[in-house]
Amino acid sequence: MTTLATGPDTLTRDALAVLQPGFDGTTAPDWVRRRLGEGLASVALFGRNVVTEEQVTALTAELRAERDDLLVAIDEESGDVTRLDVRTGSSFPGNHALGAVDDPGLTRAVSRELGRRLAACGVNFDWAPSADVNANPDNPVIGVRSFGASTDLVARHTAAWVEGLQSTGVAACTKHFPGHGDTNVDSHHAVPRIDVDADTLYARELPPFRAAIAAGTRAIMSAHILVPALDPDRPGTLSRRILTELLRDELGYRGLIVTDGMEMRAISGTYGLEHGVVLAIAAGADAICVGGGLCDEGTVLGLRDALVAAVRSGELPEERLADAAARVRDLAAWTAGARAAASATVPDPEVGLVAARRALRVTRAGAAVPADTPVFVAQFEPARNIAVGDQTPWGVAAELERLLPGTASGSFTGEGGAPEALAAADGRRIVAVVRDEHRHDWMRSALDTLLAARPDTVVVEMGLPQAAPRGALHIATYGAARVCGVAAAEAVVAG
Repeated sequence: MTTLATGPDTLTRDALAVLQPGFDGTTAPDWVRRRLGEGLASVALFGRNVVTEEQVTALTAELRAERDDLLVAIDEESGDVTRLDVRTGSSFPGNHALGAVDDPGLTRAVSRELGRRLAACGVNFDWAPSADVNANPDNPVIGVRSFGASTDLVARHTAAWVEGLQSTGVAACTKHFPGHGDTNVDSHHAVPRIDVDADTLYARELPPFRAAIAAGTRAIMSAHILVPALDPDRPGTLSRRILTELLRDELGYRGLIVTDGMEMRAISGTYGLEHGVVLAIAAGADAICVGGGLCDEGTVLGLRDALVAAVRSGELPEERLADAAARVRDLAAWTAGARAAASATVPDPEVGLVAARRALRVTRAGAAVPADTPVFVAQFEPARNIAVGDQTPWGVAAELERLLPGTASGSFTGEGGAPEALAAADGRRIVAVVRDEHRHDWMRSALDTLLAARPDTVVVEMGLPQAAPRGALHIATYGAARVCGVAAAEAVVAG
């Protein structure tokens, strides 16, 4: 695919080209501008870089003044994991809500509108969708980020999501290969392990990735998970067996392979950041995601130098680094050529709310809150995983305040939250908002206490609806996006 690098300058440019670093601030730092001129071909935006869409548009314009064919990546799944709407909550429901509706046309329309918004802001590479089959409902990091527990359902919606997004000229990055859905450990903290046989993996985890490849996904993201049936020694991101022999050779994938965040403890805490980056490129990865945590110039230069040193020592073949850099530049060229697609996309600003309303499931109906009755919203807050982050608001309190004047609210954690909520409610009708009740013993116990004292309580589940419906009215939203909160608030009042 490529020719050998001919000198140190080319080698250094290739080493910079495979990095996708983040940075601090809402304007383009000087060091990023300089490195773009030296070969850096990608940057990544995180929640810390986003204030408004207008500000993001100005930021990407600053960056492209240095390099027009720049890849600007973002982790915008919609739903719980949002960066574009990090300060308000997403305007689109996430994968689990779309899977609950099970209308691929709707999924395609949602991702198309998301892609249109991203492209309008100058973002052309999205680390989404998640193609993980949520085989383990206790999974601490995937959950509502998955379309569901059915392989066929996940496959058809993954393909639809890819098609919708890429119709706007924004490259999709299907993740987390070879499948993160059956883990019970968050790879931000340690190395997850999936102990199932190869037949199960091929039948359950791989079909959504096959569907994404058939749909033309421009990128696939590796997972930092150990899958002994495929490679007993190294996690997916560092495994030649998984990235090259399986993904490239068996599945026939020819696009970009990008790693999950390399600062995650599954890699940095086990192999070290710089050594892990060298191992990832050697295994078959083409682009290195870094910057969710470490986002300074020193980190970028250290990784660049580690790659150059690995080539010079013979640890990393020069052809492999050159091939990886060429794939990054090829994707950048595709996005540059596809820019016109975004301007031709017809806006559909209501599609997110339409989808959230369609996903809503109301059981034990018949006890809605009258429109003139103020309520107390008791929101039970679990610890959030790092992918979701702490910045993004969730719940139904803000929406109910608009529908029911006089609404009050509070957030609670631990079993002591139930008595606190009962006292704070002061006789008002209670709306209890939970997130993955089935995963948190304290939350389940608190809800038991609340319902025993106030059986007229409305329960809103904004995570996986695994627990049996209870409360006078039970509403499942299949996610905690802002539009899911809007749809739930409407159901609380309207029944």
